[in-house]
Amino acid sequence: MAKTEGLLFRQLFESESSTYTYLLADTNTKEAVIIEPVLETIDRDLKLIKELGLSLTVAVNTHCHADHITSTGLMKQRVAGLKSAISKFSGATADIHLTEGDNIPFGRHSLTVKETPGHTDGCITLVTGDQSMAFTGDALLIRGCGRTDFQQGCAKKLYHSVHEKIFTLPDECLIYPAHDYLGQTVSTVGEERKYNPRLTKSMEEFVEIMNNLNLPKPKKIDISVPANLVCGVHSI
Repeated sequence: MAKTEGLLFRQLFESESSTYTYLLADTNTKEAVIIEPVLETIDRDLKLIKELGLSLTVAVNTHCHADHITSTGLMKQRVAGLKSAISKFSGATADIHLTEGDNIPFGRHSLTVKETPGHTDGCITLVTGDQSMAFTGDALLIRGCGRTDFQQGCAKKLYHSVHEKIFTLPDECLIYPAHDYLGQTVSTVGEERKYNPRLTKSMEEFVEIMNNLNLPKPKKIDISVPANLVCGVHSI
């Protein structure tokens, strides 16, 4: 649950790719941002935004996803004035290219960008102004982390990103990842620092673990990555 006064928060789920989409809004001004919107659930998301009377200003992805296609491009066609945002190091097209320390404002609230590469070069974590919530994308998952064996992945980079940018947040800061495959919805920085089975190891042990996962490539990688590089909308 959102602890920040005047902040509306919704966590939504897309079942095929086990992706979480997050909607945050200022309860007074009704300005809103959406994080990790998925193509298959665009109608659901826009219906909710309309029902809540929100004005969606920014749609942001924490990185160029390989397992699903983002709905940001299509959403821009359906929501007047909506801007897309992603890391400048993602290689993807967007209205706003984000770097370390940038702010995404919505009403009196904002999200601050922390660059957390390792899963990909263009991964970011988005932190609320009071550091009560962090949207970690695929960098830090609940009791896990994103893979590092494709898309410029680097286990050493990921280890440093999590330890230096996420584990330095307050213990009680809520962790909201881009995915979960076991039905878990939220964690905290303190929990992950203590119980994450990969990131509690030394860097050398972590690299060894990540280099030996031997995971199959995501089913949709060959269509998702090219589409997400152009905001989820191929030129026709």
